[in-house]
Amino acid sequence: MNSFDNVNVVKKANVYFEGGVTSRTINFPGGEMKTLGIIQPGEYEFKTGKKEIMEMLAGEVEVLLAGAVNWETYGAGDSFEVPANSSFRIRSDGLADYCCSFVD
Repeated sequence: MNSFDNVNVVKKANVYFEGGVTSRTINFPGGEMKTLGIIQPGEYEFKTGKKEIMEMLAGEVEVLLAGAVNWETYGAGDSFEVPANSSFRIRSDGLADYCCSFVD
């Protein structure tokens, strides 16, 4: 899916790590929420409330899930899941574009 129809987009950006990661929130009529974002080169750690499904749209990242030993690499077209009430580290050497879905 290259676009979302009949959605509400929050104008104010979500800005993390002094602009290292930014996103925009998209709310769907049925209550589903996603964010579309950009990751600048660097390494970042996030905590999750809900389960997250991260779909990589462009670029490449390495991800270390909480409790994991090895970093995993994801590129455009790949996705990974992060459990609810967990955390993950993510790093990139270049610009990366993503879509994050929050799952109840």
